[in-house]
Amino acid sequence: MAVTHLECKECKAHYPLQALYVCERCFGPLEAVYEHQRDGRDVGELRRRIQGGPQNIWRYADFLPLAEGPPGPSGRLASRVGLPAGCTPLIRADRLAERLGLREVWVKNDAANPTHSFKDRVVSLAAARARELGFEVIACASTGNLANSVAAHGAALGLDSYVLIPADLEEQKVLATGVYGTKLVMVDGSYDDVNRLCTELCAERRWAFVNVNLRPYYAEGSKTLAFEIAEQLGWEIPDRCVVPVASGSLFTKIAKGFDEWRELGLLDGQLPRMNGAQAEGCAPVASAFLAGHQVCRPVKPDTIAKSLAIGNPADGPYALDVARRTGGSIDAVSDEEIREGIALLAETTGIFTETAGGVSAAVLRKLADRGEIERDESVVLLITGDGLKTLDAVRGSFPTYSIAPTIEAFEATVPEGVAAV
Repeated sequence: MAVTHLECKECKAHYPLQALYVCERCFGPLEAVYEHQRDGRDVGELRRRIQGGPQNIWRYADFLPLAEGPPGPSGRLASRVGLPAGCTPLIRADRLAERLGLREVWVKNDAANPTHSFKDRVVSLAAARARELGFEVIACASTGNLANSVAAHGAALGLDSYVLIPADLEEQKVLATGVYGTKLVMVDGSYDDVNRLCTELCAERRWAFVNVNLRPYYAEGSKTLAFEIAEQLGWEIPDRCVVPVASGSLFTKIAKGFDEWRELGLLDGQLPRMNGAQAEGCAPVASAFLAGHQVCRPVKPDTIAKSLAIGNPADGPYALDVARRTGGSIDAVSDEEIREGIALLAETTGIFTETAGGVSAAVLRKLADRGEIERDESVVLLITGDGLKTLDAVRGSFPTYSIAPTIEAFEATVPEGVAAV
């Protein structure tokens, strides 16, 4: 396999490909390191190999941290069965672009995954690696989408699962987790409290916590978004990506994905400008960017965008570096702007996003209003979850009309010509 070892992002110490996530020397985070080789194949052959793969993230298996292993059922690798994630739509959003005064906007709709969020990508990879390492239990700390995904993938793979969430999570996400038969634990505290508890449990139990002891593998699943975007754009890199920021992992790994394919010659050009999006009620990375700081000051979350409510983001410093290195930024928007972002996307594209997507759409609008996006830029907006997960955010935000079943009642009550333009 192309992955060779784990490496500390701070001191560069090397570690074996085991269930490890923090450096013993400096306590820095670990990430997967690769030694990609073309094996004599030119770029055209590499592209054809990818295009001949399955219609899910495993078409990019050569760029992910998994062992090859023996073939499983139906010729597939044994670790790669279960729910197929990835290959979600990239939709050209001309009406959204027109509304914002832009030329070319694309929406990468990752709500089209099996549990309706991008978390299916990272959980697919973490669960596959967990099986390779011999784990029989998967677990997570979650703000909602990850909970849905771990519970569903555990059920599909026949693995026991434990999901720990803040007790005040949206009801829709709680219901869409418990239905899979997981052990659902509601913790009286914030996500950061839940994450600390999971870290303690990880030290005492032989469980695969996908975003703790398997984090170096889990995080790599987000690279597949970059791979798909480039492939769907005809092997081109967009000029700009607007991405929601919670821990910062998604933001940094998308940039890493583009970088890896550039190094292999699969893509030409510069990295896209990376624009991060946070909610004002939980904006440690945006605040640090604005202040010119290198690290993030922890905050106590208070926002409707609960899936982004991580007050002490593990990858915050690395997200700051990516934003600055690519000429991007990290912005924050208010809860009211988030609701407006949800409506903007729905009215112009027909895509109903959860609050995290409302954050991204609102930041895109802010960038356009500030004149920071050049007229000829191609922009990709990342939508990471489905609006049905956060229904309370749109309750009462649009008019309805109650009438008797007569033409007269309709004409007396319902205004005409109110369609969004």
